[in-house]
Amino acid sequence: MKLYLVRHTAVDVPKGVCYGQTDVPLDASVFVSQAENVRRKLAHIKADAIFCSPLSRCLNLADYLNLTSIEIDHRLMELNFGEWEMQAWNDIDMSPWQTDWHCTPAPGGESFVQMYRRVASFLDEVCTRNIRTAIVFTHGGVINCTKIYCGQADWHSAFNSSTPYGGTETFEI
Repeated sequence: MKLYLVRHTAVDVPKGVCYGQTDVPLDASVFVSQAENVRRKLAHIKADAIFCSPLSRCLNLADYLNLTSIEIDHRLMELNFGEWEMQAWNDIDMSPWQTDWHCTPAPGGESFVQMYRRVASFLDEVCTRNIRTAIVFTHGGVINCTKIYCGQADWHSAFNSSTPYGGTETFEI
């Protein structure tokens, strides 16, 4: 199966603020240009299924592209940063993460291992369906988890580079 994972367009959140699963607005000043770039990237794709995170930053992009029959799946949400959500990264005590950021959850949130398990659950389920090509509107963390799932990265390298806002990554599963 071929998967096209699309990261939502830029958000209207100050730089340096943690926003994981908070439903933040999109940056209106770049939305149309980034969304049109996504449209060009996806124009040639004949998808059997389209999946989307329930967060508005993903739904708005899929809606703008006039896509139909979209399946909303909560497993496609970004990492839940719990109490860190909407806090400046510089103000967060990240000492618990310094020893084991993979397995240590943010206070009141989830760990990267927990996030990976829910993303892997989604991917495992999609693989059982008769789908040849799918488009998935999601978040940077979910794309990084998919890199690990597909063997394109390990835990240490998956987060070395991020898919840009409005970027698309292609995977074969």
